[in-house]
Amino acid sequence: MADEYYTLLGVAKSATADDLKKAYRKKAMEFHPDRNPGNKEAEEKFKKVSRAYEVLGDDAKRKLYDQHGEAAFDPSMGGGPGRGSAGGGFRGADPRDIFEQMFGGGGGNFSDMFGGGGGAANDNAGEDLRVDLKITLEEAAEGVERKIPYRKHVACTKCSGSGAEPGAKKTRCPTCHGHGQVVRSQGFFSMKQTCPACGGEGERIDKPCRPCAGEGRVIAESHVTVRIPPGVDTGTKLRSSNNGSAGRRGAAAGDLYVYITVQEHELFERDDDDLACSVPVKFSVAALGGKITVPKLKGKTVLSVPAGTQGGTVFRLRGEGMPHLRGGAHGDLLVRVDIDVPKKMNDTEKKALKAYADACGDEAAPVSESWRTKFKKFFP
Repeated sequence: MADEYYTLLGVAKSATADDLKKAYRKKAMEFHPDRNPGNKEAEEKFKKVSRAYEVLGDDAKRKLYDQHGEAAFDPSMGGGPGRGSAGGGFRGADPRDIFEQMFGGGGGNFSDMFGGGGGAANDNAGEDLRVDLKITLEEAAEGVERKIPYRKHVACTKCSGSGAEPGAKKTRCPTCHGHGQVVRSQGFFSMKQTCPACGGEGERIDKPCRPCAGEGRVIAESHVTVRIPPGVDTGTKLRSSNNGSAGRRGAAAGDLYVYITVQEHELFERDDDDLACSVPVKFSVAALGGKITVPKLKGKTVLSVPAGTQGGTVFRLRGEGMPHLRGGAHGDLLVRVDIDVPKKMNDTEKKALKAYADACGDEAAPVSESWRTKFKKFFP
């Protein structure tokens, strides 16, 4: 059927050249034999989608395919000169070539083309490790030094990381002949892989160290002291080089990554380098003006509140926020005014407040008058 190639790629017959290319990239990555070792079904699908793209990706071939289907490229069907010149006989094409034209690279080694593969050094290198650390907002502002316990692979003390018993001999690995890699064939692909017999070492030990089973490392409790700089925030990642797991048989150690979580504070909220807090202000102070005490992460300060300050007003105290992680200026402290309305009043206070209310009468203050004007626009 003429629609089969389109179905294989998962596109409509009206698909553009870019649509075809994107669809093929996705399908080829999914079914590539290097990603599906030993999977004959995936290998066959890879061949089919490659064949589909080889035809549909060529305007002349696509036109013939739309008219005659696969028969346009089958010599046994007696196709005319036009068909033969456009078709080119895909049956002899190598799907690997089509894949490499699309993705680049050479040699058919899928792992090398996409950052995998690697030699013995990569396979034997120690793993990177992660630990999560919670700190307070104050510690994030000042910086802190923490001793962090964790478990990791360390060099075996008996063999000093060599993986061999004292006096043991090393011989060339008979599987890879000392190369550390073996070549595996997967259909029409040839792939280099780490030798499973020697782990990429190229050598075998006749008497592996017993405590570490020849790996040259064992799991043990460890600790590291990490200096956390001022200005870190939740999600900050710190790296401690070579403090991950030790490598096998003396290979390089991995790194330790410390992920920071800054705990919520009971007074302050954080927005990047700025801090924010709400401060209750007496009605009399907000109306007449005065001074209020404002908390900071370290200590406190005095803020002058002008007469007529409304609830929700925000004052910005420059440089009183968090330090920037990479140094330089600090963020700001944003102080939001909340009018403190008393829940209980004695008789004297009630009498004084009633006298104030009577003195005000119904005459609106500038703020309330502005609100009434807006209110009337919606509710005349």
